[in-house]
Formats: sequence, structure tokens, C-alpha cells
Amino acid sequence: MTLNRQLCTQNEILNSLDPEVLDRLIPSFEYVEGELNQKVFEPYEPIVNIVFPLRSVISIVATSESGQMVEVGIVGKEGAVGFETLMGSDSSPHRSMFQIAGPALYIKVKDAEAEFRKAGDLHDRILEFVQKMSVQVSQTTLCNRLHVVDERLPRWLLMCHDRVDGDLLLLTQEFIALMLGTSRVSVTTAAQELQSVGHIKYNRGKISVLNRAGLEALSCDCYEIVNREYRRKPNKR
Repeated sequence: MTLNRQLCTQNEILNSLDPEVLDRLIPSFEYVEGELNQKVFEPYEPIVNIVFPLRSVISIVATSESGQMVEVGIVGKEGAVGFETLMGSDSSPHRSMFQIAGPALYIKVKDAEAEFRKAGDLHDRILEFVQKMSVQVSQTTLCNRLHVVDERLPRWLLMCHDRVDGDLLLLTQEFIALMLGTSRVSVTTAAQELQSVGHIKYNRGKISVLNRAGLEALSCDCYEIVNREYRRKPNKR
């Protein structure tokens, strides 16, 4: 697929770059249609690509030695995954996979690093995103520890909804349970309650958001804390 500036600007980091910087990067990008559960990288596996989602959503998942998993962060069109390689690391202790299928742009670490080391636009936008991600990860940790699934599920659906076009989320209850670190039964019960009050419609792996305001009212305050950080404009120096 031939890449152009208009396609690349579907990602907010890339859209914020000076056109000259983006033009230098475009030849290095590869367009990929990510599939549900498709891996981006595995724990301690060398990271060779930095991935910029366009209309897809990628989960960052913490794993235990016994195979237990829980999501610690999600990234959509607002950011990138694999950015730790630009900070000097060649791998991550976490697993990363496509949570919602869709297009993304892959760039080899060496190509992104060459631009990052110029300490210009890409450098600044990545560091701004790292700050936002640190807030999301820390708040998610608190949320998983302190809040019940009836609050966590609306928060998680809102975060997914923020990162896709439209109101349809292609998500199974099994996958949601895995991401929230809870049982499928708990997710089913919470989803049925949301459906009964008209906030969502769920059918065979498809969740339609019908009443976003209703989800916001039921979500814990973790959603707004993280969302406020993502909306905050960085200080210009």
C-alpha cells in the first residue's frame, strides 16, 4: 500500500509532527492490518518495530510466571507502542497485542531512532506521550486493585471507545475478562447490567455504545483522571 501524509496523520503523534519531519519518516513506514490478538511483541523479546495505531487499539499486558495476565495500558491513534526502545531498552517485560483489529503503521526501531536522536519534533512528541502513558498505567494499577468490575468495565469501554471510529467495539467477553484480570462470569454480569439500562448492546463479540454519558456516570473516577491527562496541552518552552 502506498503511504501518504494524509494516511499517516490518522495517528495523533504523527499528525502533530512538522511536515518536513513526517516526510522524512513516511518512506520507512509499513502499513499493517492488525488482527485481533495478533502480537506486537512478547515479554523480553527484542523489539524491532515501533507501532503507530491508526484505527486499531493495542493492549499492553503484564504477565506472571504462571501465565496469568492483566492489561496495564491501551494505546490507540493517540500514541505508539515499542517506544521504550527509544529510551535505550531493547525489550519489554510486557506482552503487547492488538485488542481491536485495524490498521497500524510499523517503523523499524533504527529508522525511528535516527529521527528521535535529532532531539526535534519526534523526540518531544514521544516524551509527551510517555508522560501520558505513565499516568494511565499507574491509574490502571490503582483501579484494578481498588475498584469493582461494575466500575472498571465502563471505564475500559470508554477508553476503547475513545480510540476507535464509531460506536461499535469488536470485543468478546473472554477477551474483556482477560484484559480486566477478572472472570468471564463477572464481565457477563456487568455487561448484562449495562445492557439492561440501555448503555450498551452486546451480541456475539460486538458491543455497541448506545449511551456514552451513562457509561461515564457509572465509571470510576479513574477514567476522568486519565482522560484529563490526555487532553492536557504540554507546556511550550
